[in-house]
Amino acid sequence: MEGIIYPASIIFLVILAFVFYQGRNNMLMFIAIVIGIYIVYSQETGHTATEFKNDVVNSIDSEAKEFDKTHSNKSFDVEDTYN
Repeated sequence: MEGIIYPASIIFLVILAFVFYQGRNNMLMFIAIVIGIYIVYSQETGHTATEFKNDVVNSIDSEAKEFDKTHSNKSFDVEDTYN
């Protein structure tokens, strides 16, 4: 995040968590704190939830291809199903 957006979002989440705490809404306060932690983590490390999701999807895809190769599954063909 560039410029003022990063500190402003952190300040906003701190105020929001405080307001939720004052209103005795602990679940929303916890969610605001978790979002703040995620913003700080992604800013400092460069790792995002989208990057994690893409890694998981690519891992599942490669494992499925390896499973297909090792088990010689020739009985199901996607091309034949939709044609």
